[in-house]
Amino acid sequence: MAIVVGHLGTPEGKEALVTAVSEARQREVGLLVVTSGAAGAAEELEALGTRLSNAGIEHRIVAGTGDLAEDLVRTAAEEDGDLIVIGLRRRSPVGKLILGSGAQRILLEAPCPVLAVKP
Repeated sequence: MAIVVGHLGTPEGKEALVTAVSEARQREVGLLVVTSGAAGAAEELEALGTRLSNAGIEHRIVAGTGDLAEDLVRTAAEEDGDLIVIGLRRRSPVGKLILGSGAQRILLEAPCPVLAVKP
């Protein structure tokens, strides 16, 4: 059992991580941090792992393929995830109609509850 969250450097991604850490603590489960698959983030991921370890958060960093929505859903299914935490950003009126293809895919395909947060 674990909380699944994507690793993104955006304000929405950072808020999702903060919320995921809080949920992991409250539920007393581990945290699975799924990378976006972007190159050049090794140092940032190492620093994140150190911060989580120092905070006493049981965690594992899972390498993504580049399709974060698919990676989050797959990881939650394979690892018996309790919850997926995603960050949402404000959208224009037209953008609201489609929510965001990644967020929509996660909401529709997730094998567990999804918590959407905003900064």
